[in-house]
Parts: sequence; structure tokens; C-alpha cells
Amino acid sequence: MTETNNNPDTKETTIVPVSSETNALVEQEMAGESDQLKAETKALVEAIRKRAQSEIENAQTLTQDAYLNAVRSAREAIEQNQLLDPKRIEHSVEMIQRDAQENWQKTVDEITTLGDRLQEAAQSAWDILMGKDNSGAK
Repeated sequence: MTETNNNPDTKETTIVPVSSETNALVEQEMAGESDQLKAETKALVEAIRKRAQSEIENAQTLTQDAYLNAVRSAREAIEQNQLLDPKRIEHSVEMIQRDAQENWQKTVDEITTLGDRLQEAAQSAWDILMGKDNSGAK
């Protein structure tokens, strides 16, 4: 798979790795189109896919780290404070865990929403490239 620079003075060609799914999709949907148009479309779809995957992975890592740090900090603070009743400590830990779980779920929901929005953006870009209107007709 190659990508050509659009500058008329220099025609640089670079290799752009494309997943088999992207390749199959573009080949199926753009049968009869020029190889250059297919190559540019494959590069665009692959870039959108990689960006979405990267954003989701980064968000998951940050959220997990924040969750672990909050639980560790709470545990350490509770362990250092021997003046509290053990039942109150247990209750506090349960509350912190419940709050962390709720925050985790909210973050997962937001990541899912982001993924859906990126998918919709990719579909819109695809529809524009294919010359389709919003109803799916050409």
C-alpha cells in the first residue's frame, strides 16, 4: 500500500500499512475506482481507526491508574489513622470503592460514546468519499 504526496512538484511515495479489514472494505465499496483513490481512502480509514483505538487505550490507562491511586491513598490513610473504629474504616473503604466503581463506569461510558462518535465521523467521511448522501443513496 502506498500513499502519494499531492504536491505537483514532488511525488513522494510512502508505505502505509493497512489492516485486512480496511483493505477488504475499500476494495468492496470502491470497486472500479482508481488505485490511487483506493490507496488514499485506505490511508484515511486506517488513520481514523488507529486514532480511535489510541484514544480509547489512553483513556482506559489513565482511568485505571487514577482508580488504583485513589484506592491506595485511601487505604494508606486509613491504615495510618488508628483512632478510627474498624467498622467505620470498613464502611469508608466500601464507600470509596463504590464511588470509584461509579466513576469507572462513567468513564467507560464516556469512552464508549467517544468511540461511537469517532465511528460516526469515519462513516460520514466514508459516505462523503463514496458520494453518498445521508439517506445512503448515491
